[in-house]
Amino acid sequence: MDMHVEQRFLGHRPWHQGRGMPWPGQACHVVVVTRGCQPWFSSFHVACEAVRGFRQPSATCDAVLLAWVLMPGHAHWLLQPGPRAPLTAVVSRMKATAGVQVNRMLARAGPLWEPAFDCSPLHEGGDLRVASRQFVAEALRSGSVDDFGSYPFWDCVWI
Repeated sequence: MDMHVEQRFLGHRPWHQGRGMPWPGQACHVVVVTRGCQPWFSSFHVACEAVRGFRQPSATCDAVLLAWVLMPGHAHWLLQPGPRAPLTAVVSRMKATAGVQVNRMLARAGPLWEPAFDCSPLHEGGDLRVASRQFVAEALRSGSVDDFGSYPFWDCVWI
């Protein structure tokens, strides 16, 4: 019996409860990590499936995905939650849809993502473009990506 996608990820929560969660309309930098930091997205085709999953409109509900970067073992999302779904629900849905897509492609079962996620709400009035550039640049600084011009797994609404 197959569970509903959302039921697979009940209990997903932010790593740092004390930072606070964003309110509707407040942008937030979210980092999600694969279970055991497995580099599932080193494969081009697996990464494509993950992106298809988390970009589905049903995954984001009424949140806006402003920017994202998919790395071999984790993803960065700049999300702006809407009024209907709290950030925890949106992150759970995005992880669930991407997990289902990837698991189907790899013919595997079990959780793809760690149950927790990191969330850093942006200060009110903060420049969203600067924030998105910072986490895109982090991939360059980490050495995971040599040139974003040839790296296909990122996007930003301003580009």
